Amino acid sequence: MSKPLAAALVLAALTSLAPPPARAASFPCDRAEAPDETAICAHLALNDRDVEMATRFEILKSVLPMGGQAKLRDDQEAWLTERRACGGDVGCLTAAYETRLKVLRGVLAEFAKQGP
Repeated sequence: MSKPLAAALVLAALTSLAPPPARAASFPCDRAEAPDETAICAHLALNDRDVEMATRFEILKSVLPMGGQAKLRDDQEAWLTERRACGGDVGCLTAAYETRLKVLRGVLAEFAKQGP
């Protein structure tokens, strides 16, 4: 995929980010058992952050080169371990999501700047 096409896809995907439907997390809430997952499903603000994080992750996964994709997945796995360590602590989860979203937003912004 050419960089101009990839950058255009990223920009189109970002502009199409609409508010997610209520209770639509990156995992099925009806199967949530872990404390972090149940807290995310129970708090709309956390749920919204989870949806944004998952959306940005999927966009990046589809446009980054293979080496970048591997690093993205490794970083995501490390972040999920940190998120799980929060348990049901809403403050901790909120901070974890804000930190991860800041990183993903930055990577997307840098990728979009590369353009033609």
